[in-house]
Amino acid sequence: MEAYEALVKLAGCVAPSLRPLAADLAALLTIIYTHQFSMLHELVNVPKGPDLQKRKATVIERVVSGLVMACKEGPLPAPTFAFVFPIMEQVLRLPKNTNLHDNLLKVISLHTSPVMVLPRIKMLEVLYHVLGSIPSYQQEIQPVLCELCAGLKVDELVQALGGIFSQHGHVRAACIFAVKYVPAMKKCAVLHDSALATMLWMALHDPEESNAEAAEELWDMYNHELGHDFTGLFTSLCHANYNVRLAASQGLASAMHELPNSVQGTLSELFSIYVKCLPNVYGELDPNWPARQGVALTLRAAADVLTTKDLPVVATFLISRALGDSNLEVRSRMVDAGIAIINKHGKDNVGRLLPIFENYLNKNDVDEEQYDLIREGVVIFMGALAKHLSMDDPKVSVIVEKLLEVLKTPSESVQRAVSDCLPPLMQSQLENAQIVIAKLLEQMMKCEKYGERRGAAFGLAGVVKGFGLSSLKKYGVMDALKAGVEDRNSAKSREGALFGFECLCEKLGRLFEPYVIHILPLLLVCFSDQVVAVREAADSAARVIMAHLSGQGVKLVLPALLKGLEDKAWRTKQGSVQLLGAMAFCAPRQLSQCLPKIVPKLTEVLTDTHPKVQAAAQTALQQIGSVIRNPEISALVATLLLGISDPNENTKHSLDVLLQTTFVNTVDAPSLALIVPIVHRGLRERSSETKKKGAQIVGNMCSLVTEPKDMLPYLPLLLPEVKKVLVDPIPEVRTVAAKALGSLIKGMGEENFKDLVPWLLETLKSESSGVERSGAAQGLSEVIAALGDAKFESLLPEIIQGCSHQRAAVRDGYLTLFKYLPTALGPMFQNYLPRVLPAILDGLADENESVRDAALGAGHVFVEHYATTSLPLLLPAVEEGIFNDNWRIRQSSVELLGDLLFKVAGTSGKVVLEGGSDDEGASTEAQGRAIVDVLGKDKRNEVLAAVYMVRSDVSLTVRQAALHVWKTVVANTPKTLKEIMPVLMKTLIASLASSSSERRQVAGRSLGELVRKLGARVLPSIIPILAEGLRKGDDSTRQGVCIGLSEVLSSAGKDQLLTYMSSLIPTIHDALCDSVSEVRVAAGMAFSTLFKTAGMQAVDEIVPKLLSALEVDETSETALDGLKQILSVRTSAVLPHILPKLVRPPLKCYADFKQLVACNVIRRGYRSSESSLNAHALGALAEVAGPGLNSHLSTILPPLISAMGDKSQSIEPVARKAAETVTMVVDEEGLYLLISELVRGLSEAQATVRRGSAYLVGFLFKNSKLDLSEEVPNLITLLVVMLTDVDSSAVMAAWEALSSVTGSIAKENLPNYVKVLRDAVSTARDKERRKRKGLPIIIPGFCLPKALQPVLPIFLQGLMIGSAELREQAAEGLGELIDVTSPEALKPFVVSVTGPLIRIIGDRYSWQVKSAILATLGIIISKGGIALKPFLPQLQTTFIKCLQDNARPVRSRAAWALGKLASLSTRVDPLVGDLLNGLQASSGGVQEAMLVALKGVLKHAGKSLSSPVLTRVLSLQEYLCSEDDEVRGSAARALGMVSQFLKEDELKTLLNEVSTKGQSPEWTARHGAILAISSILRHAASHIFSTGLLLSVCLEIIKARGRDDKVPVRQSAVKSLGRLMIHQAKTSQTGPPFPELMSLIVAFMKDESSDVRRQALVSIKLIAKVNADMVSPFLNTLGPVLGERIKDSSTPVRLAAERCIFHVMQLSKGTEAVSASQKFLSGLDARRLSKQPEQSDESNDSEEDSPI
Repeated sequence: MEAYEALVKLAGCVAPSLRPLAADLAALLTIIYTHQFSMLHELVNVPKGPDLQKRKATVIERVVSGLVMACKEGPLPAPTFAFVFPIMEQVLRLPKNTNLHDNLLKVISLHTSPVMVLPRIKMLEVLYHVLGSIPSYQQEIQPVLCELCAGLKVDELVQALGGIFSQHGHVRAACIFAVKYVPAMKKCAVLHDSALATMLWMALHDPEESNAEAAEELWDMYNHELGHDFTGLFTSLCHANYNVRLAASQGLASAMHELPNSVQGTLSELFSIYVKCLPNVYGELDPNWPARQGVALTLRAAADVLTTKDLPVVATFLISRALGDSNLEVRSRMVDAGIAIINKHGKDNVGRLLPIFENYLNKNDVDEEQYDLIREGVVIFMGALAKHLSMDDPKVSVIVEKLLEVLKTPSESVQRAVSDCLPPLMQSQLENAQIVIAKLLEQMMKCEKYGERRGAAFGLAGVVKGFGLSSLKKYGVMDALKAGVEDRNSAKSREGALFGFECLCEKLGRLFEPYVIHILPLLLVCFSDQVVAVREAADSAARVIMAHLSGQGVKLVLPALLKGLEDKAWRTKQGSVQLLGAMAFCAPRQLSQCLPKIVPKLTEVLTDTHPKVQAAAQTALQQIGSVIRNPEISALVATLLLGISDPNENTKHSLDVLLQTTFVNTVDAPSLALIVPIVHRGLRERSSETKKKGAQIVGNMCSLVTEPKDMLPYLPLLLPEVKKVLVDPIPEVRTVAAKALGSLIKGMGEENFKDLVPWLLETLKSESSGVERSGAAQGLSEVIAALGDAKFESLLPEIIQGCSHQRAAVRDGYLTLFKYLPTALGPMFQNYLPRVLPAILDGLADENESVRDAALGAGHVFVEHYATTSLPLLLPAVEEGIFNDNWRIRQSSVELLGDLLFKVAGTSGKVVLEGGSDDEGASTEAQGRAIVDVLGKDKRNEVLAAVYMVRSDVSLTVRQAALHVWKTVVANTPKTLKEIMPVLMKTLIASLASSSSERRQVAGRSLGELVRKLGARVLPSIIPILAEGLRKGDDSTRQGVCIGLSEVLSSAGKDQLLTYMSSLIPTIHDALCDSVSEVRVAAGMAFSTLFKTAGMQAVDEIVPKLLSALEVDETSETALDGLKQILSVRTSAVLPHILPKLVRPPLKCYADFKQLVACNVIRRGYRSSESSLNAHALGALAEVAGPGLNSHLSTILPPLISAMGDKSQSIEPVARKAAETVTMVVDEEGLYLLISELVRGLSEAQATVRRGSAYLVGFLFKNSKLDLSEEVPNLITLLVVMLTDVDSSAVMAAWEALSSVTGSIAKENLPNYVKVLRDAVSTARDKERRKRKGLPIIIPGFCLPKALQPVLPIFLQGLMIGSAELREQAAEGLGELIDVTSPEALKPFVVSVTGPLIRIIGDRYSWQVKSAILATLGIIISKGGIALKPFLPQLQTTFIKCLQDNARPVRSRAAWALGKLASLSTRVDPLVGDLLNGLQASSGGVQEAMLVALKGVLKHAGKSLSSPVLTRVLSLQEYLCSEDDEVRGSAARALGMVSQFLKEDELKTLLNEVSTKGQSPEWTARHGAILAISSILRHAASHIFSTGLLLSVCLEIIKARGRDDKVPVRQSAVKSLGRLMIHQAKTSQTGPPFPELMSLIVAFMKDESSDVRRQALVSIKLIAKVNADMVSPFLNTLGPVLGERIKDSSTPVRLAAERCIFHVMQLSKGTEAVSASQKFLSGLDARRLSKQPEQSDESNDSEEDSPI
C-alpha cells in the first residue's frame, strides 16, 4: 500500500495534462511491478459485444486515451515519458494485437527526438517485439526505429543490434536498416569492439540474403576486422533460435576462411562445446541439443575450409562422438556435415578416410545400441566416399552391400541418407541391377518389419535414380508395384508398394510426374482399403505426390479427381475426395491454383448420401485447414468448416466471427479457400444484413491476402454476387457493395477487372430501374476513387457526354453519378466543379422528370457541400451557364444562382411576389449586406448585372426565373441599378460582342428595351458612352459597341436618329477603319442598319471617305477591310462606287499600299489620264463581291495575270493572291467565262501570261468545289502540249497545273481520259519533232523531277480496269509517253509502271493488249536500265512465255524485248540454254521468235557467254536449211552475231561448215549459207580480213552464190559482197583487189532480176557514203550502168539508182559535181537529183530488230 501511495505521489509530478490520471497510473505501475501480468491482460482484452457503447472504459483504456490527448499538444517531457513507459511497454509486449496498439505506437513515434533523454534501448526492444508479433506494423515502426537510433551513443550499439537475434527476418532487416542511422556509424567513427564486431559479423551472414546484403553496408561503416576473438560466435551457436545458430555457424566458417591459423583452435572449441552440452545420462531430458546442432551446422559450413590434416580429426570426432548422439536432429545434422566434408575432400583423400571407416566397422563396440547408430553413419560416409572410387573397384560393391544393409535401420533420416548415397554408385552394379532391384522389391513387400519395408522403398528410389528413369520399365519396377498394390491377399505388399510410389516420387521429383496419372486409380482403391496401415500409406504417398506436382501436373491430375466425384460408386468418390484432400500439401503456388476448384467440389460432396463420403469430405477440408499458415484463420477453422458444411445455420455466425476477428497476419491461399465459400453464400442470402456483411468481408480481403493474385481464382465466383448486391433495393447494402468493389479494384489492380468499369457504365445506362442505375453510380464512384485521379480524368469526358445522351435513362444514370462522386473523391472533386457544373445545369433543364430529379439531387449535393467553401469555383460556372445558348441551361443556371444567393443571404427563396413593379422586392437591406460581405461588392454587381440582363431573355421561363431571383435578393431596384449601372453597361457590351447569337440577342433586347422605354432621355448619354467605348475600349468592347449601335439604331425612331446623324456617321466610319477585324465586321452590320434609315446618304458620306483612306498609309489596310464589310452587306449599292476607282486602264500593279500611295503622290497631275490597279484591294473585295464579278472577268483577270509575271518580288505575290481570289469567287454561271480567259492565256505569245494562266488553272482545280469535269479533256490537251514550251518556267507551271487537273479526276474515271492523253502526247511529240529535226525526241515537261506523276495514273488505271481495247490503248500510250521521257525522269516510276504491266500481261487478254504491253516493256528496258533489276526474273519468264504465243506480233515484240533485257542480266548462259532448248521443241513462227530473241541476247550480252554455250549456239546451222524464209534469215543473223565472239579456229570451222551447206543441191540450204556469210561479214568482218584464208573462203562462196539460179541466193550474195567492200572501204584493210570486186558488183547491176539490181545499187551507195574516194576511180565503169539503171523499168531500181548516183557522183558538192555527172546523165536528171536531201532514204546496212 505504501508503494502504491508513493507511486501516486510520483504520478502527481508528471506533466499537468496527465495529473488527473495519477491514480490510474499508480495502479497500473503497481500491477506491472508486482508482475500481475494476467490482470493486465484481462484489462486490455475486454470482450466486445453489443453493449460496447454502454461499457465503462478500463483503467488501461483511460490511461492510453489520456496519453493520446496529452500528446496532441506535442511530446511529453522526458521524465514523464520515462515514468509512463513501463505501462506502454507491457501492453505492447502482449502476444496479440490489441485495440490500444495503434495509439501507443503513435505516442512512441512522437518521442524519438535525438536530443531527448529516453529509454531508447527498451523502446527498441519493445518495438522489435511488436514488429515480430504484428508484421503489419512494419510501415509505422521502421521510421520510429531509425529516429531512435539517431539518438544512440556508441556504447549502446551492441544492445541496439539485439534485433538480429529475432527469429523473424523482417525484424532483423528493420534492425540492420535502423542501426545505419546511429551517428557514430554514419560517421564511420566506431572503435573496434569484439562484441560489436561479432554482432555485425553475424548480421553479415544472415540466412536471408537480402539482410546479409544490407549488413554489408554496416560492416563497411564499422571499418574494422573481426579479430581473433570468436567467443560471441561460439555463444551464439547455443542460441534458442535456429536462424541465430545458422548465422553463427556461417560466421565461424567465414572467420576460419579469413584466418586459416584459427581452424584447429576453432575445431577444438567446437568439440569442447559438444562434449559440455552432452546429457549426463543417455536418453534423459536433453535441453542442450541446440548447441550440439550448432556444432554440426558449423562443421558443415566449414567443409570448404578444412585441410587434409584436419580430416582425420574431424572424422574421428564424428565417429567417436557425433554419430552416436542421442538426439535424432543432431545425428542427422552430423551426417550432413560428414557428407559435405567427404563431397569436398573425398576425391583427394580416399586413402586417408576409407581406412578410418573400415577400421571402425571391423571392431565390436560394447554399447550395442550406440554402435548401431554410429555404424549407420559410417556406412553412409563410406557410400558418399565410394563415388570417388573407380566404379570397378571391388570395395564399391562391398560398400553398396553395406548401404543396402543399413536400409533396414528403422530411422527415416538414415534411410534417406543411404538413398542419397546410392545413385552415384549404381553404375558399378549394372550387371547385378535386376538382382538388386528384385531383392529390394521383395524386401519392400515381404518383410515383416515396417522399418525394413520402408527402408527398402528408400533404397529402391535411390537405385532407380542411379540406373536412370528407364530402369522403371526395363526392370519391371512399375509393374511389380502395381501388382503389389493389387495383391488383395497381402496387406504388406500393398503397403510396401505404396511406400515405393511415395519414395520414387520424392526422389525422382517431376521426372516421375508422367506416372502419376497411372497411379491415381491405384491410390483411389487403397484409400478405401480395409487395413489401416494401407490407408495411411496411401495417404502418405498421396501427400508426397501432390507436394511434388508441377503446375502442369496439377492440370493433369485435377480433372481426373474431380471427375471421380461424379462417379456413382461411393468408394471411388471417397478415394477421389481423399486425394483432393491430399492436394492441400501441394507447393504454395500449385495450391493457390487448385484450391479454388477443389473446395467448392468438396463442399458439394458434404451433402453426399453416403456417410463415408461425407466424412472423407469433412476430413479433406480439415486437411486444407491444417495447412493454413495464418494463425487467426487457423483458430477459426472449426467455425468455418461448420459454415461450409451447414450453411443454412452457420453462415451468419461465421460471417460475424470473421468480422470480429482482428487480423495481424496476412491471409494465405488455404485460408481463402475456406473463407470464400462462406462469403459467397452470405452474398446470396436473402437477408440484407447478411449480404452487407458478406460484401464487407469481400472488401477487406484484398488488404489481408499475401498476394492479391491469390484472389484471382475467386473473382469469377464473388464478383457476380457483389454486382447483384450492388443493385439491391436497400441503399445501405448498395453502399457496402460499392465500397467492396472499390477495395477490390484498389487492391488487385484494374487489369484484373477489365470488364468491371464497362459493366458499371452499361448498368448506369440501364432502362430497367433507377435502383440499378443508382447502385451502378455508387459502385462506379468508389471504383473511380480507388483508381485515382488519372482514371477520373479519362472517364470524365465520357461521363459529361453521357449527361447529354439522347436516352433519358442514360442521362439519369450519369447525373446520378455526380451525387456520389463528391463523397467518394473528397476535396479532389472541387477542382472539377467548373467542368461538371454545366452538365448539371443541362440536366436541370432536361425534358425528362427523372433526369431533372437526378440533376437536382446532384446540384443539391454540390450546393450543400461547396456553397461556402468552394463558392469561387461554383459561381463562375453558374455565371457562365447564365449566358449559355440553351434556354433550359440559362433557366437552370439562374435557379441555381438563386439558390446560392439565397443560401448566402440567409433566405429560403420561397417568396410569392405579386404585382409587376420592378421598384419593390422582398429582400431586406441586411440580406443585401450579407451578399456583399460574402461575394464582395464587385462580384455582387457582376452577378446582379447578369440577372438583370437575362430578365430580357428570349425564353419566357428564363425571364420569369430571373425576375424571381431579382425581386428576392434586391430590395430597391432603382437604387441597385444606379449602383450596378457601369458594370451593367460593361456586361451588355461584352455580351453584344459574344460569339453566341442568343447572348447577343439577349443583350441587344436588354439595351433596346432601355432605349425604347427611355427614348430621347437615354440616347444623349448612350451614344457618347458607345463612342467613348469605341475610342478607349479593348477589342471586345469595341465590337460590342458596334453591335450596340445596331440595336440602338434599330430601336430608336428615325426622327430621333436624324438628330444624332452627325455623330453616328463618324462613329461608324471610325469603326469601319478599326484595327480589329471583328470590330469592322460588327461595324458593317451597323452600317447596314444605318442604311435602312439614312439610305444613300450613308453610302455617299462613308464610302468616299473609305476610298480616300486607301491612299493613306496608316489607314489603307483597315479602310480596305471596311469596304469589304459594307460590300458584304450592301453589295449592289456599293460595288458601282468602288470598282471604277480600282480598275481603270492603263493598268499597273502595286504590291502594297505604300507603293500605291507613293505612286499617287508622284502622279497627282496625271490622274485624269492614268490610274493604277490596286491588286491587293481588288482581291480582297473580290472575296466579298463573289459572283458579282462574273461580268467583269474579262476586264479584271488579264491585267492580274500579266502582273503575275512581273519580275518584282513585291508585286508578283500580291497579283497572284488577287488573281487566286478572283478565280475562287466565280460560281457555276461564270465558270465558262473564267475557263475561256484561262484557255486564251495558255495560248498567249507572252511566256509570263502562259505561265500565269497555267498557274491559275492548277489553282482552280486544286481548290475549287465546282464541277470542272467538262473542262478536263480540253485542258489536258492544252497543258500536255504546253510541256513543250520553250520557256522552262512555263513548262513547270504547265506541269503543276496538269497535276492539279488530273488530280481532280476520280480514280474510277481516269480510264476515260486515256485516248485524250494519248492524243495530247502525240501532238506534243509531233510539235517537238519539228523543233528537233532528226534529234531524239524528248518532251521538256517529261524531263522534270516526278515528270510522269500527273499522267501516269491515267494509263495505269486504263491498264488495270479498262476494256480490252482501252487496255491496248493505255499500253500503247504508256509506251509512247515513256519514249518521250528522259531516263532520269523515268527512273522513279520504273517499279510502279513495270509491276502492273507484268501482272496484266500474265492474264488472259487479247494479243493486241499483250503486244502493246511488250512494246512498252521494251521501251522501259531501253530507258529504265538498272532500275529494272528487281524485275529481271519476272520479265525473263514473261518474255519467254510470250515467245510461244499464237500471235506473231506478240512473239516478235517478246523476242525484241528479251534481247534488250539480256543487257541487264548477269547470268546469260541459262537464258541462252533455255532458248536453244525451246528452239528444238518448237516449230514455225515460234522458232523464228526464238531465233530473233537469241540473236538479240547475243547482241546485248554475247560477250558474257561461256565457251560451251557458244559452241551450242553454233548448232543453229541446221536451221539454215529451213523451208521457212524467216527461220533461215533469223538463224543466219544469229550465227553472224555469235561469229564476232568466236576464236579464229572456231570461226574457220563455222565458215567451212557454211561453205559445205552452200554447195547443197537444195536452194534453201544455199540461201541459208549465203545469208550466214552476209551476217558474218556484217559482224565479224575484221576477223575475216585479218586472216587471208577466211577472206578467200568467203569470197569464193560469194562468187559461187552470185552465179546461182535462184534470185534470193544471188540477192544475198550481192549483199554479202557489198558488206565486204564496205568494210574494206571503211577500214582500208588489205583484201581482195577492189577493182575486181567492183567489176563483180557492176555485173550484178546488170542482173536480170530487179531485186538483185536494186541490192547492187544499194551496196554501191553505201560504199560511196562510207568512202566516196574509193568509188571515184570507177566512175567511168559505173557511170554508164547507173545511167541505164535510172531508166530501169522497175520503180524500186530507179529510186535506188537515183540515191546511188547522188552519193557516187557526190552531187551535194555543188555545180561542179553536177556538171561532171552530165557525162552520164542528162542535164535535167543531174540537176533534179542534186536537189535531194543528204539523209532522205532509210536504206542502211543494219540488222537491228524492232517491234512490229
